[in-house]
Amino acid sequence: MAEKIDKDAVSALRDERLDWRFKAVPAAAHGSTVGEFLAARPALEEFGTPLLTLDADALDHNIATMADWAATAGVHLAPHGKTTMAPALWQRQLDAGAWGITLANLPQLRVGRAFGVSRLMLANALLDPAGLAWVAAELDRDPDFEFTCWVDSVRGVELMDAALRAAGARRPVDVCVELGGPHGRTGVRDDREALRVADAVRATPTLRMAGVGGYEGALAHDASSAGLAAVEAYLERMAALHGRMPYEIADPMVTAGGSAYFDQVVEVLGGLSGRVVLRSGAYVIHDDGFYRAISPFSRGAGTPFRPAMHGWARVVSRPEPGLALLDGGKRDFPYDEGLPEPQSIRGKGVLDGARITALNDQHAFLRPAQDGTALPDVEVGDVIRLGLSHPCTAFDKWTLIPVVDPSGAVVDLVRTWF
Repeated sequence: MAEKIDKDAVSALRDERLDWRFKAVPAAAHGSTVGEFLAARPALEEFGTPLLTLDADALDHNIATMADWAATAGVHLAPHGKTTMAPALWQRQLDAGAWGITLANLPQLRVGRAFGVSRLMLANALLDPAGLAWVAAELDRDPDFEFTCWVDSVRGVELMDAALRAAGARRPVDVCVELGGPHGRTGVRDDREALRVADAVRATPTLRMAGVGGYEGALAHDASSAGLAAVEAYLERMAALHGRMPYEIADPMVTAGGSAYFDQVVEVLGGLSGRVVLRSGAYVIHDDGFYRAISPFSRGAGTPFRPAMHGWARVVSRPEPGLALLDGGKRDFPYDEGLPEPQSIRGKGVLDGARITALNDQHAFLRPAQDGTALPDVEVGDVIRLGLSHPCTAFDKWTLIPVVDPSGAVVDLVRTWF
């Protein structure tokens, strides 16, 4: 099989010229290529605020830890690329042994193919005729390209078939029937309906019945006993349905697993015949919030991941004794799974006794950790390091992200496409 990703295309990112389009890059770098700028080993302090950075050592640790764990468990890993939309990070995951890359929509697929990713899973239905025509053309153009998507209705099968016939597709598109759950997201709710969808797939020459897919994270949002039980019950349904499916390939797929419950996925699905494919994506970055609390490795299942992203924001105002305003807000840092947490002051050390209570578009409100207490000695001009929650909504705010080594030198710039 050909390379899993076009490494020349990834390497060529170092030739991109830096300018005002990249809000993370200091003006002194404008006109240089990425490679030229990095050759001087710029220091983190040379970058302005607000800023999102990645920790080089944490990235190395997280990629290796997950790759080793999946290999030991005997399952395939197709990391969800939507977390980062960064082909350079996808390459590192693939080089570490990942089976393929998962994506969520058509624009993301186009990024994957632009960088020559040879095995892509769309963890979603693809019903857009123009999109299906493009996929058919990619499959016909590149015999090494492998593509799988999901479907959850007979109507969806009919629409896909009509679009692929109209496009003159020569290779069938592999599909997984998606299993859902009560009050969850997409996916067939009834097992008998899932079999009807599978039969509809088998009746079309343009599609091929290749697996069962689903997302257990849509059914729970914590590690409570009730949440874990809901996940287990769903995965057991998936395992039973996998055993009943009329597949058209010799090595069918059963795929589940975000970054919150992948241990349960392996426990329930790991012994099944065919390919068990995990789609965990957030592990590569991890966080100081949602995933820190819910990751299986944080709950004792393995060596913990390390948070690989941090925010940096400067104190620009102290208008009241118990309030400081920072120059980073909703446009810069994630907030949907918890507000940033202040961790340290650059050059001064750990910052205790403070919290972020709100974000505006471009400002964060830093207040005492408890009402009635004093705000620590934070001065206008101080730069605060912030722990962040939810990498999926951090990366989409930055087109270029500095990677920092333990000495404080910026050793890479990670390019994203959202």
